[in-house]
Parts: sequence; structure tokens; C-alpha cells
Amino acid sequence: MSDPYVKEHIENGISTIEFFHPAHNSLPGDILAKLAQTITDAGNNDEVKVIILKSGGDRTFCAGASFKELININDAETGRVFFSGFANVINAMRKCPKFIIGRIQGKTVGGGVGVASATDYCMATKYASIKLSELNVGIGPFVVGPAVERKLGLTGMSQIAIDANSFYDAEWARQKGLFAQVYESTEALDEAVQAFAENLCNYNPEAMREMKKIFWKGTEDWDDLLAERAAISGRLVLSDFTKETLKRFK
Repeated sequence: MSDPYVKEHIENGISTIEFFHPAHNSLPGDILAKLAQTITDAGNNDEVKVIILKSGGDRTFCAGASFKELININDAETGRVFFSGFANVINAMRKCPKFIIGRIQGKTVGGGVGVASATDYCMATKYASIKLSELNVGIGPFVVGPAVERKLGLTGMSQIAIDANSFYDAEWARQKGLFAQVYESTEALDEAVQAFAENLCNYNPEAMREMKKIFWKGTEDWDDLLAERAAISGRLVLSDFTKETLKRFK
């Protein structure tokens, strides 16, 4: 398994959407765009009652955005487009009328924490520690911040945003409300996710759709808000501080 992909499998009303990139599931713009579109299409598919969102590989759910693309940003517009990648995925998840179950098998960093936070119900293994590392390179978790704050609260979000060097373990994330359950193994997680999705398929789709609207009430401005946040990050990535920091990673 070496080529990046986004793929969907639909069976018995369950859409399983899986993404993968060999660089620890750090996602370039084309994969993020395809992921956003796949989520949107699943939401519009009458055959689908519930969505499972997962990534390929065993160790990392998502390491954030592609560092290779980040290093090559040389103007504000390119930066805005780059940081809009995760914004578009989060907004696709927010607008999707179906419940999205997150299956988090391993470590999650930056934009990946935003994706996990944008799921409607998130389940993880004990290996699924989380980190917001953006401050380390001179920017901040501006785009994912609203989604993370919605799940962890302002205190939890600010804690991991400021402490950008530290991973916070899955139990901490569960206590803060990001994960509903934490399992000992990926096998136990997969069994629980599948059973939960199958159970949701027994519910009234219209009721679930109306519930999702209620859960996401107050986020109607996120198209504009996340675009503004992407522009902030796109500007900061051009700062002397960030450029000097990124040189160390080349």
C-alpha cells in the first residue's frame, strides 16, 4: 500500500470512506479535495444511511496537511488555498445530512484532529493520542480550531494548541468529549464501529437528519469563518519566523 487514495464502499446502507497517504496519512490538496467531495456525495446518496470515516494503515489516523506542500508555499493566495483543504473537508462533514462515525486507530496531528472533531460520533483505540503542532512552525490551528473547540471546549482546545510539543493520550481526549469510547485494539475498535453503524441504520433517516441540524446549530457561518482562518494561516506561513523554522525541515 503506497499510492495515495480516497475510496468508498457502500454496503447495507453504510458508506465507509477511507483515505490514505504513505507519509503517515499527511494529506495533500488533491486528496483533501477528493475527500471533501466523497463525503458530500455520500451525504446526497439516498442509498446511504450512515457514514464511517477511516484512514488506511495501522499507526496514524492523520498527520495533518502535507508538509511537502507547506514548505513550497511562496505567496499568500497559494497559502490560503493550501489551508482551505482541511476547511473544505470540515465544512463538507458539517453540511452532510448523515451521521459520520469517526474510526481513529492511531495518532492524530493538526488537521487530523480537526477531522476527528468534525465527526458526529468518534471512536478510537488507546493509541489514538492527539496533538496540535501548528504553533511549532510559527502558525496556529486557526482552520481546525472551531471544530476542535466545539468538541473539547475552549479550555481543552487552548491547552493542546499552546502545548504544541505534546501528545495528549486517548483517555484525555475521551474525558474532554472528543472520543465516545476508547478500545484496546484496532480489531475491537472495528467491531464496535461496525456494530454501531449497523444499529444506526435501524433509525429513521429523517430523524437523524434533523438531529444533525440541531447538533451543528450555530456553525452556519463556518464557510466564511474557516476561509478567513485559512487566509490568516496563509499569511503567517510567509512570515520570516515560519520560513526560517521550515528551513530546518527541508
